[in-house]
Amino acid sequence: MRQIHACAECLRRAHLLRLLAPYIEKLATGAPGLRAPELLRLSNRDLAAVAAPKVAEQVLERVAAVPGDRLEDELDAAGCWACCRHDARYPVGLRDIADAPWALIGKGDPALLEDLEPAGAVAVVGARRASSYGREVAHELARDLAAAGLVVVSGLAFGIDACAHRGALEAGLTVAVLGCGADAPYPAAHRSLWRQISERGLVVSELPPGTTARRWTFPARNRIMAGLAGMTVVVEAGERSGSLITTDLAADLGRDLGAVPGPVHSRCSVGPNNLLAGGACVVRDAQDVLDAMLGPGVRRIERAGPQIEPAQLGILDAVERGAETSDAIAAELDISGAEAAASLAALEALGYVSCSMLGAYSRTLLQPPKSAPTVADI
Repeated sequence: MRQIHACAECLRRAHLLRLLAPYIEKLATGAPGLRAPELLRLSNRDLAAVAAPKVAEQVLERVAAVPGDRLEDELDAAGCWACCRHDARYPVGLRDIADAPWALIGKGDPALLEDLEPAGAVAVVGARRASSYGREVAHELARDLAAAGLVVVSGLAFGIDACAHRGALEAGLTVAVLGCGADAPYPAAHRSLWRQISERGLVVSELPPGTTARRWTFPARNRIMAGLAGMTVVVEAGERSGSLITTDLAADLGRDLGAVPGPVHSRCSVGPNNLLAGGACVVRDAQDVLDAMLGPGVRRIERAGPQIEPAQLGILDAVERGAETSDAIAAELDISGAEAAASLAALEALGYVSCSMLGAYSRTLLQPPKSAPTVADI
């Protein structure tokens, strides 16, 4: 890995945030989600004075006394690096943001920072308690975007975030932005995913190693996600979901917004459906994202799957019409239940359908090759 260093001034800013973290927590608790980013626009002295007025001078003196070498040694010990705003490799998408982090602290190959720009990155965010529909869409959307050469940015959280990261890892590059130090996963259950991203992509944070996550650090990290990406796509989100903080921040930056439409009766669809009603781009698949960011037809996505048998096309057609089980398909097509079950298992293995935990089948975005016969030909 090529070594990269941040200046002592910017590293001390990260150290200051760690010391002030519990004070900012008290100040931001109960406040609107944008409160933390607003605080982070302040200078070191003003931030300390606002967050911890009684101990501001002591905190500032303590931070100023930390040798730059010690800060770098702390990064090395955690297996991390730092890139500050004075380095040419600092992401261009963050440079003009008033509350941009002074330094990004990360794991992974820092050389990847050089290609991280809004025109080539998409943030995919959404509900932690996502439905099977939302998880599937997030996975396939991120996989196709990564396959098309875009960087997928998300927050490593449960639900939509994790599915987006996993999908992107199948085909390309993904960046995880954390609300804690980059040296440890949050949530801890995602350690394996965090390790994969740090080995094949980037894990970044504005907080130094060893910093624990707090409530204010999540809306704070959302501004980094919004800044890195040229478009933010919400897959599923409740009416008050934290994911919508990211879209508000992205809108303030003049970045594109996209949303995946969902069932009108689902609580998980309230957020994206409201965004669509407000003018956000309709995202049915990765092609919609590419068309919105790059222009219609500038880059095409091919999602053709492997060849399938003519009879399996009939099964796919039945699933698209709403037949969710082997029994329902057998009754509709007048075939045996065993034959329907075997075909569904084969189609799932090929990627054409997915099965929920309740045993209900649904179509994926994968399409049969153009050379495959159509149902009308059977």
